[in-house]
Amino acid sequence: MPYIKYLKYVLRHKWFVFTECYKIGILWLGIIHDWSKFRPSEFIPYARHFYGHYRSLKDLTVWEKNFIHFGLLKEDINRRFDVAWLFHIHRNKHHWQYWLLQKNDGPLKNIPIPKKYLKEMLADWKGAGKAITGKDHTAKWYEDNKHRINLNWVDRAWIEKKLTQQEMDEDKLYWSGWK
Repeated sequence: MPYIKYLKYVLRHKWFVFTECYKIGILWLGIIHDWSKFRPSEFIPYARHFYGHYRSLKDLTVWEKNFIHFGLLKEDINRRFDVAWLFHIHRNKHHWQYWLLQKNDGPLKNIPIPKKYLKEMLADWKGAGKAITGKDHTAKWYEDNKHRINLNWVDRAWIEKKLTQQEMDEDKLYWSGWK
């Protein structure tokens, strides 16, 4: 059942993000992190998108195309997920996309992100990685994806400094015998 599987993932993700937020002193943000994912407008499309199995319109026979309920096709599930993702990033300030302003004359402007939300964003990235793989590969994930992440230079420098510090701290633990 996609809803139970997705609920388990969200709770696991929230736990890992909470622990990261606790470590860096933003406990309240760790508690309320991603609450919007429990709203039906996000929860149902996310569960169906990530854990449901739906047929595509192109895979249907002519007869099926005439009689199928179109709300359960992969294309519709994907469209509903896109809307849910849009809701999510506009409800949660820890997403860098929240801080993008599409100007009326065309260009995209990235607004500086307040420090507490930068911290939560980093905790979110770490928590997502741990929830999915069980390990923190945030620095590598960031390196592989930074060309897609639209940050101003100050926010990018802060994120990269924190990721570098994290790697140095882990090396220090390893060499001191703690790891």
